[in-house]
Amino acid sequence: MKVIELNASVTESNDRDADAIRKEMKEKGTLLINLMSSPGSGKTTLLSRTITDLKDQLSIGVMEADIASDVDAVKIERLGAASIQAHTDGMCHMDAGMTKRALDSIGYEDKDLIFLENVGNLICPAEFDTGAGLKVMILSVPEGDDKPLKYPLMFEQSDALVITKMDTLEYFDFSLDKCAERASRLNPSIQIFPLSAKTGAGMSIFEEWLKEQVSAWKGEKSDTIFRD
Repeated sequence: MKVIELNASVTESNDRDADAIRKEMKEKGTLLINLMSSPGSGKTTLLSRTITDLKDQLSIGVMEADIASDVDAVKIERLGAASIQAHTDGMCHMDAGMTKRALDSIGYEDKDLIFLENVGNLICPAEFDTGAGLKVMILSVPEGDDKPLKYPLMFEQSDALVITKMDTLEYFDFSLDKCAERASRLNPSIQIFPLSAKTGAGMSIFEEWLKEQVSAWKGEKSDTIFRD
């Protein structure tokens, strides 16, 4: 498992750099997903379950972005998936330049799908285009159903919302209906997947959606530009 040290990109053309990444990934037929959430929401658990379930159907890589440590990357590597740990030098997000260096390090030409597990918070990652084809955010039941009210940009920017830890619903004051309504009000096209990576409930629906997105990405014309 490789660990790389990254510094924030000094370029002022992040959007242009991000578009270049998308074009390159499109030509290679590899879908990059920017996975965002608060710390402790279950990103690594979700990824672990997804990799285990889809390892015979998709070639998956994971780029773990964090301020320090390599705990999550080690967990992913043990599942047999390509994995690198990217240290962000104290930055609370990944930008396009940092993402490109991480992609070059992991090697993605033979991958169907790469997850960028962004730094854990609901603010900075939503503000910077990484060059991903899709943005997926995770919200866990213990965090509360009011998060769309507190962090609207994250919900506005995301293509999909995965609500994790549904197996704990009876222990918390969390309304799935309220959360879904608030998220959809901010982003009418957002896809919502309530699930439990621990029990497996709801995972098949999310995984089928992932496979559909990979197929669509590979099937679109190579000159199409998707904005993150």
